[in-house]
Amino acid sequence: MMSLFKGPMRQHIQGHKELTEHVEAQELKAGEKVYIPLFCGASTNLEVLVQEGDSVCIGTKIAECKERFFVPIYASVSGTVAGIEKRMHASLKPVPHLVIINDGQYKEVASFEPLNYETADRETLIDFMMNAGIIGLGGAGFPAFVKYKFAKDVEKLIINAVECEPFITADYKTIFAQKEEFVTGLMAMKKMAMAKEAVIAIKKTHQDLISFVEEAVKGLDGVSIAAVPDVYPMGWERVLVREIMHKEYDRLPGEVGAVVNNATTAIAFGDALLHGRAIVKKTVTVSGTAVKEPKNVIVPVGMPASEIIAACGGYTEDSVKLIAGGPMMGKTIVNDAFVIDRNMNALTVLANKPYDSISCLRCGKCSDHCPAGLQPVRIAQAVKAADKKTMEKLCAVDCIECGLCTYVCPSRLDVTENVRKAKRQLQLAKK
Repeated sequence: MMSLFKGPMRQHIQGHKELTEHVEAQELKAGEKVYIPLFCGASTNLEVLVQEGDSVCIGTKIAECKERFFVPIYASVSGTVAGIEKRMHASLKPVPHLVIINDGQYKEVASFEPLNYETADRETLIDFMMNAGIIGLGGAGFPAFVKYKFAKDVEKLIINAVECEPFITADYKTIFAQKEEFVTGLMAMKKMAMAKEAVIAIKKTHQDLISFVEEAVKGLDGVSIAAVPDVYPMGWERVLVREIMHKEYDRLPGEVGAVVNNATTAIAFGDALLHGRAIVKKTVTVSGTAVKEPKNVIVPVGMPASEIIAACGGYTEDSVKLIAGGPMMGKTIVNDAFVIDRNMNALTVLANKPYDSISCLRCGKCSDHCPAGLQPVRIAQAVKAADKKTMEKLCAVDCIECGLCTYVCPSRLDVTENVRKAKRQLQLAKK
């Protein structure tokens, strides 16, 4: 149930982007081993295509997920397969990881043949995206080809280059570094969506990126840039569709003629089309108040967070909060043994300082600012009363866990966690 009287549904947040956006991205080599997560969406039911003792190169296909949608996974270093090990994943689940002993040679093979998007038809492009293992790199990691396979009456392809979470500048740096791949992926996606127009959404405060992209797409038919407000969570697809198309939808953007993909998903697709390269490395922003040298790093998929933090000078506090992702939507993890997966774009390190909270003031700020139009206070009451019917009526499952309600709460309550509890209870009840 969306609030009848909606507030701003968004908020300007201090971004701290200056810590990393003007520092050159540094390429890091993996240590002795990488640990490739055998994980796809919520599934660990993957067919492993290599065995212990096998030699692999960067780009060798090592596993396939066939449970709901086909998604292949590729090796990120060259070396020898050492078996499968269960480790904590950044999703806070224990997940099987394929262990590869790094030979330090970084021998690379093309994962598949490149493809000219201009001469390929739509179906060929969709199959190519599927077999390349392109997933959404804006967060969820959902197989990207599905959006295009079922695309119908698409008015706008929206490319999300907003990057609204504090501290993170990985997308920003990657667009500058891979202009050709960005444009190629964007135009191929436009063709696949059969979209009349492609719109690239960039925060209006990033004038340098707007100018760069304007130059990159100059002369391309049906491509424009939307300079959007510097507010959070402008990068959520529902907020982007609301901002650019002035429309609301029920479940999916396709209902109002939109397809939304992250800018780095377009770049990964362009990389696959041009070079036959799968997602084997990631640009990751390492930033926050408790890491010595904030910077963007380019790392192999499966590299442990501990090695990356060490390459950034280590921690500056005895007690830190290490977040896989950004400070608003990322997950706090108790140690740094987890690895970088294909849809991760940040490690945020904050000083772990306790703070006092007081009772709810019933000010309504959480409801006013919720981008999904929910009522977190009422959901919290329903959680306390174990009233699943009311939780369902208040649409708790629609929460995207953006953290904005906690951010604006003057009582310093973890409002998001209350709504998350309601979501979990409702999801468990359906199993």
